[in-house]
Amino acid sequence: MEKKIIWSKTSLRQLEKIYFYLFKETKSKNIPDKIIDSLYNSVSILGTNWEIYELDELKIPNHINYRAYEIYNYRISYKITLKEIHILRIRHTSRNPKKL
Repeated sequence: MEKKIIWSKTSLRQLEKIYFYLFKETKSKNIPDKIIDSLYNSVSILGTNWEIYELDELKIPNHINYRAYEIYNYRISYKITLKEIHILRIRHTSRNPKKL
């Protein structure tokens, strides 16, 4: 069974900020496009393979439905529900995490 992927408003804003930051730093559309595409594609895999990543160790208290993984030094946190995958946030791994 495939689950629907739901992007939170926060995660979409973060994705947009990542794009514009990379564009500003590189002065190129190619690099931000590549990274955003990779981030997006990595999330699309979750629709059928939602448990492939480890439990979110930064989630306190930890719960089996919260998971996270890293790609290109970005940490993607998501929540698994019965029919959906909720993308909660995307942040650079050099940033201090917020309490969830």
